[in-house]
Parts: sequence; structure tokens; C-alpha cells
Amino acid sequence: MTIKIGNAPCSWGIEFPSDPAYPTWQSVLDQCAGAGYKGIELGPIGYMPEDPAILAPALAERGLDLIGGVVFRAFHDPAKWDDVLDASVRTCKALAAHGAQHLVLIDSISPRRAPTAGRAAEAEQMGADEWAAFRDRIATIAKIGTQDYGLTVGIHAHAGGFMDFEPELERLLDEVDDSILKICFDTGHHSYAGYDPVAFMKRHIDRISYMHFKDIDPAVKADVVANRTDFYRACGQGIFCNLGQGDVDFPAVRKVLVNNGFEGWCTVEQDCDPSMPGTPMEDARANREYLESIGFT
Repeated sequence: MTIKIGNAPCSWGIEFPSDPAYPTWQSVLDQCAGAGYKGIELGPIGYMPEDPAILAPALAERGLDLIGGVVFRAFHDPAKWDDVLDASVRTCKALAAHGAQHLVLIDSISPRRAPTAGRAAEAEQMGADEWAAFRDRIATIAKIGTQDYGLTVGIHAHAGGFMDFEPELERLLDEVDDSILKICFDTGHHSYAGYDPVAFMKRHIDRISYMHFKDIDPAVKADVVANRTDFYRACGQGIFCNLGQGDVDFPAVRKVLVNNGFEGWCTVEQDCDPSMPGTPMEDARANREYLESIGFT
């Protein structure tokens, strides 16, 4: 059994295709490799070159494999469907060109949901018709990824979106066939939502195709929940901490993966704000070293 550890551009603050505060894509590749990783995600489509003739040699020069890519778009908003579809198809093409496996679908943060991140009982819920259309948009992209491009597609719950809390995730899994939709399981977002990541993994390990490793500072989480802090402010307060310093039990996460014969990539995602002082490369190295210390190699 082989579990491989990668990293993602979001650990360098990359959430959108471009921003003046962002480091260059070449710098992110350099730092990812320098921190000891052998794989990296694509990041938001448009950040790294979509031409494989440019990106492939850059990856090879640094000894990096392309793991997968994320479509972080407004699946909840029917008016944004053209944008979702465009980003999805472009991401699929980019991944297929490099032989990457994982397409990750995330409903982006909604103004209707950001204020109640971490507080399921207060969060606005979709009506039946809105939910059905939302589910079908996700299923449509999942079919494109699996059937047209041969990718493994995983749904990823995310704080502040409409696919956030455990009941929503499990409802989607019940309603969309597992032949087209797996789970990209993010340990940190599951904890942020108020649920036990390890317990969820034990129930759904057969459908988890890919892992995102993220940790949550329990003191910050308690504060933002108590004060009803919205998602963006919580990020600015440092809710996402280095692995092993938060409330996610990573030795137990590893045990579930190993005991169930999980193989493939697990990707570190430590979201950060690129405009704030910080040392993403040092954090990336510390996260890799922590994972090695508990048995990941």
C-alpha cells in the first residue's frame, strides 16, 4: 500500500486565477519541491499555464507530479452556470493532459452561508427545487469529468458554501451515483463544520477517493462559533493551523486509511492569506515533517 503526500497552491494563498499579492506559479512550484513534496495540485484554472508544453517541463524539472485540480465555483448560483461549466471543462482538459487523476468540486462561498460557517443549526437551507437544481449541476460536472475525461471526481465540503455540513454531504452522496461522484474528504472543513472527521471517514471510507489534510485551531474555532464570526474573518484570525497543532486527530486519520487499504495521494491544504506576513514554505515543510513523524512517508 502506498500513500503519497502532496501540497496545493492554496497553501500559498492561491484561491483565484490571479491577484497582485500572489507569488508566481514558478515560485510556488519551487517552494513546494523545496519543502520536500513530490506532487502538487493545479490550483484555480488560469493560475498555472494551461498549455502542457509549458507546465509539463516545469513540473518535471522540479520532480513534481500533478495530482489533480479544484473547481471552486458557485454551483449554488444558476446565474453562474456558464462560469462553472467553463472552469470545469478547462480544468478537466488541463488534468487529462498531464495524466492527473483527481477533479475536486467545491461549492464556493455564498453570501447566504458565509455568516453561519461552523453553525449548522443557524445556516440557511435550500428549498426542494433549489436543492434539486444544485445537485443536478454537481452531477452534470461529475459526469463530464468521469465519462468524458476519465477522471476521478470527488465532492469536497467547504465552510461558507451550500455543501458544508455533514447532512448535506450525505444527502448528496445518497442522490448522486457513486460511479460518477466520490468524496474528496477535507479533515479541517469537516471539523470546522462541527463534526468528527474520523467518525465520518469510518462510515464512508469506501467512497473516499482523495484526501485533503487540513487542521483547525480549536481555540479560534470556539471563539468564532461563540461570536458568530463569518468565514472570511475566521480565516484572518488563523483558524487553519499547522497540521498536528489543531483538533484533527491525524494519527487516527492515518489508521483509518491504512486499515482500509487506501492508496494514492493525500494533499496538504493550509489556506492562508497571501497579503499577510507568513512563511508558507516553512509551514509546508513543517506539515510534511509532522506527517512523516506519525508514519506517512
